[in-house]
Amino acid sequence: MENAKTLSETITAQLADEIIRRQLAPGTRLDEQSLADRFGVSRSPIRDALRTLAATRLVDHVPRRGFSVAAVDSVELDALFEAAGEIEALCARLCAHRAGPVERKRIELLYQSMDKAVKGADAKVFAALNEELHRTIHAGARNRTLEEVAQGLRRRMAPFRSTIFFTADNRMRTSHEEHGALVQGILARDADAAGRAMHEHAAHSSMNALQRMGQDSEEAAEVPRTRAA
Repeated sequence: MENAKTLSETITAQLADEIIRRQLAPGTRLDEQSLADRFGVSRSPIRDALRTLAATRLVDHVPRRGFSVAAVDSVELDALFEAAGEIEALCARLCAHRAGPVERKRIELLYQSMDKAVKGADAKVFAALNEELHRTIHAGARNRTLEEVAQGLRRRMAPFRSTIFFTADNRMRTSHEEHGALVQGILARDADAAGRAMHEHAAHSSMNALQRMGQDSEEAAEVPRTRAA
């Protein structure tokens, strides 16, 4: 079961990367059997991956017609980041008040591990630790409903926090600096500082995602012109 889940997640990440980079253009039909042949797997993990991508709005699904690549709406994406930023800022504020000693120590250790990933330029490890840090902050808010909402929004935005978004414009280092202000606020039990830091972090993450997507779109558009020349 775990292997199947990991396989589906790997395929999801690969397809999301190709969609974001415009290697799979909007409107491209995503045939389950063709993808299964390409990845050398059964149709089950392909179907799971496409359903996950449909939930993130990177893929459109029409009953009896199947899946196709969606056109990413930058306005909708910005609204999604805005909503997530507000929810996560509230989580950070509550975490600063309510997190226990174990959760605070976990947050501190995760931040220290992220520092090592930054120094080692390991974007893959940094991205994984980033998710764990945010999950720990959500749990530290001690509000199950709020935690579920925050996690649901992060799942929808997962493709826009993949490794590629930490590799451009020194985003990994600046993200780590933003986390520093966030962690400092939580450990100091300063709810206002923690909330502000999370809010600013979400805004910068949104800006990074939109800029990266715009850059990839321009690069993809230049390919035909280069070949024609």
